[in-house]
Amino acid sequence: MIVSIGNIEIGERCPLVLIAGPCVVEGRDFILRTAEAIRSIAAKHGVPLVFKSSYKKGNRTSVGSFTGLGMDEALAILLEAKRELGLPIVTDIHTESEAAPAAEVADVLQIPAFLCRQTDLLLAAGRTRRVVNIKKGQFLAPDDMRHAAEKVASTGNTSILLTERGTTFGYHNLVVDMRALQIMARTGYPVVLDATHAVQLPGGDPSGSRSGGQPEFIVPLARAGVAAGVSGLFVEVHPDPPNAMSDAASQLSLDRLDGLLEQVIRIDRIVKGR
Repeated sequence: MIVSIGNIEIGERCPLVLIAGPCVVEGRDFILRTAEAIRSIAAKHGVPLVFKSSYKKGNRTSVGSFTGLGMDEALAILLEAKRELGLPIVTDIHTESEAAPAAEVADVLQIPAFLCRQTDLLLAAGRTRRVVNIKKGQFLAPDDMRHAAEKVASTGNTSILLTERGTTFGYHNLVVDMRALQIMARTGYPVVLDATHAVQLPGGDPSGSRSGGQPEFIVPLARAGVAAGVSGLFVEVHPDPPNAMSDAASQLSLDRLDGLLEQVIRIDRIVKGR
């Protein structure tokens, strides 16, 4: 199946699509500068880009962690980036009531991994007629994602993406089983690999108040996922990851995106015979 995001097509035989951006909207100038930089790097490599940033982070380790600027302000910033830079937007939703207002801005509504079984949320996303990207729960077997997809499809909306982001493997650890990418692809929907959340160590920072991460494994995981034939690559990118307001330990530094794309695009062309 091919899913259209604006004028971008994502599917098994289509060129690799990049979904990238900072974890959360930290401010207007920050988002516009970062989105423009990512757009420039993606254009250099001829990679279709969907810009990602969350207007809200509903799942944080600590009650004191930054959750966002507020829905209205953050969505307005994403809308400005969309209009100024001509980029399709993907952002998370967390409750049924968020679906409609987020859909007024976003081209893709993303279902966070911990919420991928929430029936009412999936139905609300489906009814917006936007593309719905469902992230696989860290607790789910890959073949169980067909049920999440069926919930969205029951609304008549089959513009669905499925994203692998790692599976719980003991305490404070995730692993990516490359077989999961092929198993989820059997649903017929395009599969995306999230190479940044997959390197998280949930709650694994020494302080115990936030997630840790192993960003040195982002590039190897991305290469492996593209070699396995994914339709899209999801990468959270930040100009200064150690000082990011969310997921500081697992975002890719912006200055490494060019090199990553250079590698994965070559792999994608080989795998897809292009």
